[in-house]
Amino acid sequence: MMKGFFGKLLRVDLSGRSFASEDIPAQILKRYLGGKGLGSYLLLNSVPAGAGPLSPENRIILTAGPAAGTIVPGSSRYGIYTKSPQTGLYAESYAGGKVAPAIRRTGYDAVIIEGTSASPVYLEISDSRVVFHDAGRLWGMDTYSTEDAVLKEVGVPGAQAVVIGPAGENMVRFACVENNYWRSAGRTGAGAVMGSKKLKAVVFHGEARCEAAHPELLKEAVGRILEKGRDHPSVKAYQTYGTMGMVKTMNNFKAFPTRYWSEAFFDRWPEISGDAHRERFRVKSRSCPGCFLACGKDTVAVGGKHAGLRVEGPEYETVYAFGGLCCIDRLDEILYLNDICDRLGMDTITAGNLSALVMEASARGRLDYRLEYGDAEGVAKLLKDTAAITGLGADLSRGIGYFSEKYGLQDMAVHVKGLEPAGYDPRVLKGMGLAYATSTRGACHLRATFYKPELSGLIDPAATEGKAALFVEYENRLTIFNTLILCVFFRDLAAWEDLIPVIRACTGWEYTRQELEAMANDIVTLTRQFNAREGATKESDTLPPLFFNHPVNGGKNIITREELKTMVDEYYRIRGWDEKGHPAGG
Repeated sequence: MMKGFFGKLLRVDLSGRSFASEDIPAQILKRYLGGKGLGSYLLLNSVPAGAGPLSPENRIILTAGPAAGTIVPGSSRYGIYTKSPQTGLYAESYAGGKVAPAIRRTGYDAVIIEGTSASPVYLEISDSRVVFHDAGRLWGMDTYSTEDAVLKEVGVPGAQAVVIGPAGENMVRFACVENNYWRSAGRTGAGAVMGSKKLKAVVFHGEARCEAAHPELLKEAVGRILEKGRDHPSVKAYQTYGTMGMVKTMNNFKAFPTRYWSEAFFDRWPEISGDAHRERFRVKSRSCPGCFLACGKDTVAVGGKHAGLRVEGPEYETVYAFGGLCCIDRLDEILYLNDICDRLGMDTITAGNLSALVMEASARGRLDYRLEYGDAEGVAKLLKDTAAITGLGADLSRGIGYFSEKYGLQDMAVHVKGLEPAGYDPRVLKGMGLAYATSTRGACHLRATFYKPELSGLIDPAATEGKAALFVEYENRLTIFNTLILCVFFRDLAAWEDLIPVIRACTGWEYTRQELEAMANDIVTLTRQFNAREGATKESDTLPPLFFNHPVNGGKNIITREELKTMVDEYYRIRGWDEKGHPAGG
């Protein structure tokens, strides 16, 4: 066993209820590390071209990075990779909580799950065995009950589970994978892939240990990160508000998507702000293991019709989607919708976007369905119908691409490659337009978190010339984050000079910054090759028509096709791709 890795992957075939351990060549680990690098490499090389996302030929790949289970703060995260039923393209999603260290204790660097079970099943994976458990009695359970049931049945202290809810079972294209009740591998529909395989849950436990190559160096490297975090304003903000602080920031910046992307400012934002959250609810900070950011907020509603309701959150993205886009100005109602999505196992960003699209289409008389802005109960019904694939929800469950085409709403529908954007308006933050357009998983805000330099003044948010260079720097560094796997909220505390000793301490391999940037470029290019193989083209790297045609903030802010083309062309050049966005050899 090499330092930092086990050098092993587990391949599980649900069709034949068989499994096998396979060696991972050291050169593959050295080229891609773990996490996103390894997961993406395995995805490209194990999913046949053209395989249906919900077919037995698709794979679910789970990884924990080489930092998981160490003292590195922010490293308690796992990744899940598959072909997306939402976009038909490359899919990745990450979640925190307690699962990543449990995956590492199984003694595998990656788990590949293939085939389809004849009946509902859940897996128990440890360092000594793989067990196929009948999940018939669990089918139909919500995520909270499922997690409780499988952990009780396995009965191993410290075991952790990833689960799906009814939305995943019914193959809702934006179903997510949940763990620790409220942690979600939320985007791109991995829960639907699990559902298609009749896989209700995976439980991890074990006693395997993977030693760091240089424990003393790791202590020193972590010490520098901890020192940076001491009294750092972003750390204080996460500890105080979690991500909810962004509600005020984005409204002050007039980049808060509102009324289904028709506006960029919500005049009732103080009612759904971080301060309102702290003042009107019982809130307690929570951390993932070994993390000091404590960005999770255990929230209990203390009055009104939802009194006693408990959720970890809500996160900024959930508040933007249900609060801004749907114009719901009561945090307890947003908490209620958050809880519905978590229990049913659906991504809140997509759920809120689809609900708001229905509201806007209804208001314009373009949809024979009545749902008004601000109607939380109406949204709750729509969410439940979607998870149950009944009524209008049956069409919404197929995703925004299918839904907008069926009802002739393509001119209104806001998505890139079938995935809706997060809560950062690209007509104001133009670098986010580049992020949404070029992300291989669709309109993604997390592969570079480029709103950070634009909001902080590091770069002019309205600029387009030269912007791609800084964007690539951010995307490359966070790609390396996702190989380790580190929480992106540590971006202010872990610069390149901090990552290099962490990687050396964990793995024993010493990389220069240039070598890590080249590795990141290779990984991004690999995901691009996957998409090109599945039919994506340069024309896929664009934004929805609304962003080009409908200005916000009194006509002040818009992004043009020419501005986007300038950024995308520069991005391709820096990545070493041709003018059509084709990677060399891709």
